[in-house]
Amino acid sequence: MMESQNQNLLRQPLINSTHHHHHSADSRLEEVLSDPTLPWSKRILSATWIELNLLFPLAAPAILVYVFNNLMSNVTRAFAGHLGNLELAAANLGNSGIQLFAYGLMLGMGSAVETLCGQAYGANKYEMLGIYMQRAIIVLTITGIPLTVVYIFCKPILLLLGEPPEVASVAAMFVYGLIPQIFAYAVNFPIQKFLQAQSVVAPSTYISAATLVLHVALSWVVVYKLGFGIMGSSLMLSLSWWIIVGAQFLYVVSASKFKDTWSGFSVEAFSGLWDFVKLSAASAVMLCLETWYFQVLVLITGLLDNPQLSLDSISVCMAITGLTMHIGIGFNAAASVRVSNELGAEHPKSAAFSVIVVNMISFIIAVIEAVVVLALRRVVSYAFTDGETVANAVSDLCPYLAVTLILNGIQPVLSGVAVGCGWQAIVAYVNVGCYYGIGIPLGCVLGFTFGLGVQGIWSGMIGGTMLQTLILLWITLRTDWNKEVNTAKKRLNKWGYKKEPKIQS
Repeated sequence: MMESQNQNLLRQPLINSTHHHHHSADSRLEEVLSDPTLPWSKRILSATWIELNLLFPLAAPAILVYVFNNLMSNVTRAFAGHLGNLELAAANLGNSGIQLFAYGLMLGMGSAVETLCGQAYGANKYEMLGIYMQRAIIVLTITGIPLTVVYIFCKPILLLLGEPPEVASVAAMFVYGLIPQIFAYAVNFPIQKFLQAQSVVAPSTYISAATLVLHVALSWVVVYKLGFGIMGSSLMLSLSWWIIVGAQFLYVVSASKFKDTWSGFSVEAFSGLWDFVKLSAASAVMLCLETWYFQVLVLITGLLDNPQLSLDSISVCMAITGLTMHIGIGFNAAASVRVSNELGAEHPKSAAFSVIVVNMISFIIAVIEAVVVLALRRVVSYAFTDGETVANAVSDLCPYLAVTLILNGIQPVLSGVAVGCGWQAIVAYVNVGCYYGIGIPLGCVLGFTFGLGVQGIWSGMIGGTMLQTLILLWITLRTDWNKEVNTAKKRLNKWGYKKEPKIQS
């Protein structure tokens, strides 16, 4: 194996140098951390430097990918909005009610690949990456079938949820155009995680950026020039997602740097699917519970006495939270890649150190965001709406928003660590308990019983998130990283790993 790799190195000095450098950097971190001759402060400083150089090339492009993909959705809704207010309401409803549900589910299920590919790559079991990716595509595509049924019957579903019939009809048209997008998700997320696990993130960013530009042009032609209306706008979104998938797949197949990790389609991918489904399902539940938590908050706010103002002010805050969430999600991806790679490579110290560094960086950024929001609390809402009443309401909510932003700096990173270790099932339980057992009920009691309105609802939610963050912190701090290395090893030695490990006390 080594000989052939060396020959390859001679043959393609440029392409493999990055691949190889990655490994030397990896063990260098473990060496620095384990070096008793260096004074402690020196060890920490040089280790931090190594870690930052591994982390930022992962986090920055990942953040951009999420931003670009999110912008494509926003562009689509903007085009729909220019058709009229009814269309805008319908597109927003179709997006937040139906599409986000599918997105959360697919992205969550995709995070099982993140655990496996990351650990396999760290352990140099390269041929497994392509198999895991294909296995994930199979599982996600099958998941897409019931989702398609939900999309087809979205009009009765929306009517059941109490939406006005005319909005539901138009929203249904919008959602029908998004059916091909479900299957684009099913292929896209596994490919994205496959690339991420190998620290190849920049190409996805270029592809997403180029597609965004193309998407704006195509939407303009189809919606305005050809007059295809609201369904045209959503069909273009689906098409743009398929363009991303096609470009990423071509890149994987054609770039020689994947010759170890992608060896073509394999029947092997159909084996061990059930175990894969179990880890995927835990991941999906973990992520969906987080996504829906915010949706529920908005729904409850709609039940308040003055829902219009409350909803306006909360949607401004949600928009800000949404923007900053991308940073958290980018660090989430980076954390899971770093931790899973180090565990796979049997570097317990590096894995633990990586967790500390990612959390610190993300926390510092979150504190800066919170300070900025508090400084601009009087004016921040004017970016979204003109009304002074809304501006005052938003200003009152800003302290809550600031706390949420800080929590959002830590919480996604800890979830990323959990994905890197394969603890999705545990985190799913924690999320259910904290969010739905505590956060939402507490919010309702404070908001309605004590009459604190939207601030009460938000306070309850912060309580839930805070508890969840503290529990994750506690689990992470008590982790025996040597045990995690062994768990990763066992998982990779079996083609399909068996039961999820319980938390070792």
